[in-house]
Amino acid sequence: MGASWRQVSTLLFDFGGTLDVPAVHWLDRFWRHYCDAGINLSRDELDLAYAYATQRGYGAGDRIYGYGLRRLVDELVKWQIDCLLEHLPGRVPPSVRDAAAGIAERFCAESAAGYQCSRAALAALAPRFAIGVVSNFYGNLEAVLNEAGLLPLVAAAIDSSRVGVFKPDPAIYRTALARLKASPEATAMVGDSLSKDCAPAQRLGLRTVWLAPASRYTQPSEARPDLVVGNLQELVEICLGAD
Repeated sequence: MGASWRQVSTLLFDFGGTLDVPAVHWLDRFWRHYCDAGINLSRDELDLAYAYATQRGYGAGDRIYGYGLRRLVDELVKWQIDCLLEHLPGRVPPSVRDAAAGIAERFCAESAAGYQCSRAALAALAPRFAIGVVSNFYGNLEAVLNEAGLLPLVAAAIDSSRVGVFKPDPAIYRTALARLKASPEATAMVGDSLSKDCAPAQRLGLRTVWLAPASRYTQPSEARPDLVVGNLQELVEICLGAD
């Protein structure tokens, strides 16, 4: 990281696409599982249903605050299918509901595999850094982190539905800094989205780490992250090597 990074004492992480299956957006994961189930949709077609389900989740309130990932994903898939059947009649057969459980199961199995790498990474980083998670989520971020075995390694979990502000609004990062009693110059944000993770954090003076596979190592236009890594283990090696 270089000498200027030695003053960093707090690391903020996104959740989806960062701590579950790194560098893969939830929409792309759902789309792949629909296609694998024989539901032929374009990404744009599923995007409409994904956005609808996401907003339903954000508005669901405290009834889902205790949900683990599988119960959450079951709900999201149900809402996605409701939207698909309403807006794509004839394109999507009613039998898509028969595929719902399998889509949710495969999605959650992917996340479970990703958690293993994240637990190892956060366990290595926790003795050196205060760790926060900042996510556009549904009110049940802490429940999902606890289920994943990550919560004991996290000093603060900032769930957009709980605090009432969503990325890319920089206010969600101000909330994280306040909870962790951290200064912007001593904090780095790690995430897979340039527009939602890196750009707003950078505007507040945080250092930024873009988690992206090698295929996406192009000159970014939305933000210029201070560091680009392909996986969390690479981040661990760089962070601990700065000492």
